[in-house]
Amino acid sequence: MTTRNFVDFASRNTSLPAISRRLAVAALLPAFILAGCYVVPVGPNNEPWVVLGGPVQPPSTFPGGSPSAAAPQGAAFPKALPVRLYPANDIANQTGMLTGSVTNMMTGKGRFQFQYQGELLAGEATRVSGEERKGIASAYGPSGTYASCEYQMNSPVQGAGTCMFSNGAKYQVHIGS
Repeated sequence: MTTRNFVDFASRNTSLPAISRRLAVAALLPAFILAGCYVVPVGPNNEPWVVLGGPVQPPSTFPGGSPSAAAPQGAAFPKALPVRLYPANDIANQTGMLTGSVTNMMTGKGRFQFQYQGELLAGEATRVSGEERKGIASAYGPSGTYASCEYQMNSPVQGAGTCMFSNGAKYQVHIGS
């Protein structure tokens, strides 16, 4: 029953008192209008915002880093960092430098994504257990292309590593600005 048909039915139904009909229409009309709606929180680039696990406080300092580079006590806000992939073999030279992003969810996990040969590869980055600076990242594309990366952070917002692609391309990865 459409909203218009419901309103017409309620106004013609004489078995209900006029006030009850108006009240029924007023109460049920928003339910009919909003029946197909739902709310999805979004993050940067209008992507669905997904936080895996609860907030974890990032390390207060890294060797050579400063305490001011870390998040303030109690704050665990996701942080988007640029990622640049530089060719490290002949296969990678055919495509050239790639750019993307990793969103650090401050939970030991992050979202990793970049464009490769016209395809969006997306996946996750995860810290290695027991190593607060080392991590691995994996990304996958709809046509089956994938990349496996290893990295090490030298501060909460900067790091480097390597990525191997399913076609044999190898890249040096720089995280942060």
